Amino acid sequence: MQERRSAERFRANLKVRWQSLMTQGRGAVCDLSASGCFVLTGGQVTPRELIRLELIEGDEVTTLWGQVAYHVNEMGFALRFVFGNEMDRRVLSSVIDVLPQN
Repeated sequence: MQERRSAERFRANLKVRWQSLMTQGRGAVCDLSASGCFVLTGGQVTPRELIRLELIEGDEVTTLWGQVAYHVNEMGFALRFVFGNEMDRRVLSSVIDVLPQN
């Protein structure tokens, strides 16, 4: 199968809180890139649903927005980031920069 992702992916273990219009949950981001992430969580979401994602790193919380790309029952969901402006991209870039490089 051909790789469709255009951005380099990084392994991560970041605690998160997430919220949609209908539900919310907690989990962990296990895979992160400049264009999206995968959230390990048990919550129910639907494709294209808008999600507010809060990455929790110690005392710091980084808020990102994205749309659900797909959902895997009892595992989690893939999120494609939606950026309002260039500052949002820079904030995500600063989170990626401090991840351990594999």
